[in-house]
Amino acid sequence: MTSRRKFLRNALLVGAGSSLALTGCSPSGATQEAKSAGRITVGSKGFAESWIMGEMYAQALRELGYEIDLKTNVGSTNIIDTAMMSGQVDIYPEYTGVILQSLAGEDKLQETAEETFQEAKEYEASRGVTILNATPFENKNAVAVTKDFAQKHGLKTMEDLHKVGPFTYTTYPDNVTGQNGYEGIVEFYKLDEMKLKTLSIGLNYAALENGDVQAADVFTTDPQLLRSNFVVLEDTLNIFGFQNVVPVLRNDIADRVGPEVTDTLNSIHALLTTEAIQALNGAVAINRLDPSQVARQFLIANNLIEE
Repeated sequence: MTSRRKFLRNALLVGAGSSLALTGCSPSGATQEAKSAGRITVGSKGFAESWIMGEMYAQALRELGYEIDLKTNVGSTNIIDTAMMSGQVDIYPEYTGVILQSLAGEDKLQETAEETFQEAKEYEASRGVTILNATPFENKNAVAVTKDFAQKHGLKTMEDLHKVGPFTYTTYPDNVTGQNGYEGIVEFYKLDEMKLKTLSIGLNYAALENGDVQAADVFTTDPQLLRSNFVVLEDTLNIFGFQNVVPVLRNDIADRVGPEVTDTLNSIHALLTTEAIQALNGAVAINRLDPSQVARQFLIANNLIEE
């Protein structure tokens, strides 16, 4: 079996195993609610995980009979949120901690994933937005180094980076400011000797391996982290918080569609464990399968759409 097929097969097996406990999720064709609800625009951000989830939303809702427009690569959190609030996007996947940190401007660190979810839900409700059930997986920022670099300097935690002296850290251009960004790490961990090099998402791992940078911002569901040559440093101050994913939609959309929409989106999210999303991400980011194909096969395997 090729590595490309193996990644996708692993994702399907993980998801299908989780779906056995679900009931009432099989497609039933177009409903009266779908026929009268008009078009729904699904959005996604600019990276593989968001593309996959956006495709899942779009394909599953089309199966219910809704007319769906899918907008991929809408942009960063602030851009896609502005698009949703202005009516250009109706539904998209968002991270609970990001809602609080980037949109609500919350500086306080939550102690649990549930507290993060509840505060995000309250914030969104205050501006006419509904969030649905969170995924079992969370995908948050982290700092990674190569295994050799960690061994050389005795690195296990982000605080240990004080041992290194001057070094270069990379993150993507939209993640320089804020608590999760370069400036937040410098402020909270007092890493005044940490220099910055911005790179597009996906180029960080090659930069680490080539020695162009010594530390990199990564996402904890990146499939590259399954390789043994990277070490993720412990965030002892928990500045990256909790980052489970929720479907976000305006109240007018939630009121306009049938309950089958929220039920379907919740069913998708219930399947997305860390193992499943890493395999799905790997199929797209490493093996270059189309996100629409990966999403489709996952939904078919879990009886959410028909083949």
